[in-house]
Amino acid sequence: MTSRQNANHVKKQDSRQSIGKFGEEQAARYLSEQGYQVLVRNWRCRSGELDIIASIDDSIVIVEVRTRRQGGRFGTAAESVDFRKQHQVRGIAEIYLSLQKLHGKLIRFDVIAITAAVIPGEPTQFEIVELKHIEAAF
Repeated sequence: MTSRQNANHVKKQDSRQSIGKFGEEQAARYLSEQGYQVLVRNWRCRSGELDIIASIDDSIVIVEVRTRRQGGRFGTAAESVDFRKQHQVRGIAEIYLSLQKLHGKLIRFDVIAITAAVIPGEPTQFEIVELKHIEAAF
C-alpha cells in the first residue's frame, strides 16, 4: 500500500469511527429521553463489544447501534444487523450477564438504526436524518 493509499484508508476509517461514535452518542441520548437508564456504553471483552446496556422497568436491554450515511451503498443500518451479528451480540451478552450475576433478569435485544447526513463543509460532523428504535429486534 502506498503512502497515499494508506492516508486515504486512514481517512475512511476515521470517518467511519466518527459517524459510529456520533450514532452511539445519539442513541444513548435518545434512550435516556425515553426513560431508559443507560448502564454501560461500549462494554468490551475478548469476543467483542456491546454498544449500550440499558435498563427500563425490570428489563436489561442490550442495544446494538448501527449508523449509516444517507445515500450509502451498503444497505440500511438496520439491515446490517444480520444473523451473524445477532449471534455475536447474544454471545457477548451472555458473558456480560454472567460476570454481572444478572441471572433471572428479563433480557431484550434492541437495535437503534440511525441514518445520518454529513453537515456541509464539516466532513466529520453529522446530523440525524432518521433514528429508528426496533424493540425486541432479535
